[in-house]
Amino acid sequence: MTTWNGYRRKDGSVGSRNFVAVIPAVTCANDVANAICREVQGTVTYMHHQGCCQLPPDLDRVTATLISLGKSPNVGAVLIVSLGCEGTDHQKMYEELKATGKPTEIIHIQELGGVSKAIREGTDIARRLVLEISGQQREPADVSEIVMAIKCGASDTTSGMASNCVIGYVADKLVDLGATVVFGETTEFLGGEHLLAKRAVNKQVADKIYEIVNAMEERAKSIGCDMRRGQPTPGNIAGGLSSIEEKSLGAIVKSGTRPIQGVLDYPDHITDQKGLWIKDTPGREPEILTGMAATGAQFMCFSTGRGAPQGFPSMPVIKICGNPNTYENMKEDMDLNAGLIITGEKTIEQVGEEAFDKLLRVLNGEMTKNEAIQYFSAIDIHCLGPVI
Repeated sequence: MTTWNGYRRKDGSVGSRNFVAVIPAVTCANDVANAICREVQGTVTYMHHQGCCQLPPDLDRVTATLISLGKSPNVGAVLIVSLGCEGTDHQKMYEELKATGKPTEIIHIQELGGVSKAIREGTDIARRLVLEISGQQREPADVSEIVMAIKCGASDTTSGMASNCVIGYVADKLVDLGATVVFGETTEFLGGEHLLAKRAVNKQVADKIYEIVNAMEERAKSIGCDMRRGQPTPGNIAGGLSSIEEKSLGAIVKSGTRPIQGVLDYPDHITDQKGLWIKDTPGREPEILTGMAATGAQFMCFSTGRGAPQGFPSMPVIKICGNPNTYENMKEDMDLNAGLIITGEKTIEQVGEEAFDKLLRVLNGEMTKNEAIQYFSAIDIHCLGPVI
């Protein structure tokens, strides 16, 4: 099967889910947005911690990221929850999301007279939006319309030997079929950036890869630290990864082998780009998952060895586990057992085909395990400057 059924949006993109996104424009609006979602089925929210008392570049970055989250093909309608005095540009958010053709509304907590009134008003609006989009039917979509995000976390030695290899196999297959694949974790390119640069389609892309790695290192040095003070993590080390270079060599395997078309900034939203792309992100889950969902990915394949169970509100996250012991211990959280490669029971290609079949089922509506238990609330937006 190389076709799937999804929700076709007015911009031509196709979603694997059909949510009303209740987007807080600032951290101060989180509790109101969350209360609305508790009342209305079919809604999701993003409990980030940004949006005020930041430098202008970061406020622009947060605004752009929230707009990109609203543009996700997995989002059918949007309700923006503004406090009313935040640093983000909530009016720009409203206008740009309204222009997509999606039903879009905005409420202001201060103008409505406080939290309880805002919750009541927002609940009524969210309920109406859910009913408005609930009748939309899935339509056939080609595999070339897939946008897959990839990530590895809670890694051990089996990640680079099994689960990352499986995702690399899937990434190559999707690129060959005309789809889009996006990977990130700039913090885990260190020591392997030259290998990625060799795969760049031109010198400009190669130079950009070196540029984002150098910038990441300089940010760490600016506060008197070396990247190696935080990478590998204690869990990585306990899992057998001895250095950031070793971790990077295993991590970049998940990108496959195809040419790298370009580098996206953190808030960027994919439009008509095809092939393999890098997005400049950190490795930590709350920030990278947000960045990847903002890209417009309909789902993510997530490699883990020690067992990372979390997902993302509007983007299904398929957990592919490389460690057979972890898979047995965390069956309720892991979606696919790539540990069978380690035990010699299956090949990378066999598990890769299983992963491909799984992702098509997820695109068609099958829930991932983190979706089923709603383990996806810990999200955030990656910013570069200080809180002021």
